[in-house]
Amino acid sequence: MQDNICKPFSLISSKLEALQLDAFQNNQIVKFNTADYSGKWLVLFFYPADFTFVCPTELEELADNYEKFKSLNVEIASVSTDTAFVHKAWHDQSPAIKKIQFPMVADPTGKLCQSLGTYIPEEGLSWRATFIIDPKGIIKAYEMHDNSIGRSVEELIRKIEAAQFVNEHEGLVCPASWKPGANTLKPGLDLVGKI
Repeated sequence: MQDNICKPFSLISSKLEALQLDAFQNNQIVKFNTADYSGKWLVLFFYPADFTFVCPTELEELADNYEKFKSLNVEIASVSTDTAFVHKAWHDQSPAIKKIQFPMVADPTGKLCQSLGTYIPEEGLSWRATFIIDPKGIIKAYEMHDNSIGRSVEELIRKIEAAQFVNEHEGLVCPASWKPGANTLKPGLDLVGKI
């Protein structure tokens, strides 16, 4: 094994840092504070930049499913290194972005991106990354990948539902591709029935 191999570190079970940033929401610039989401599930949805190609397809899909997220007690916040004024300009121009009701967080200094390891220093942008944070502010799941690959809201919802299930049913775990109503597992035992 080579000594120069990058060893990944895990943010799972880490507490989200309390940060306040500007955001664009409901046609105005507001303050977004991570501490305000205590007691709710939170999805931080990082993307590289406004006025790009893949990003509006993802953000429109989030916007189209926002009511579903809210029904699961989940709040969404999209994050890029653009300013809140750039978010507003994009919102004013794009029919897809006009659908967004959740905060579009501005991280022009990259502070939030750096704290969660999504920042690309040589570009001043974020990798495409998604974090699922529980009501206590603990990171339960995240994914990060190349900026050319769009994400699936359907899979994000499935992961949230699984995270919420195991959070509410201590000792049970969800097998591959689990969806609400499917069988679960209890480590050390066989399949548990549907709950």
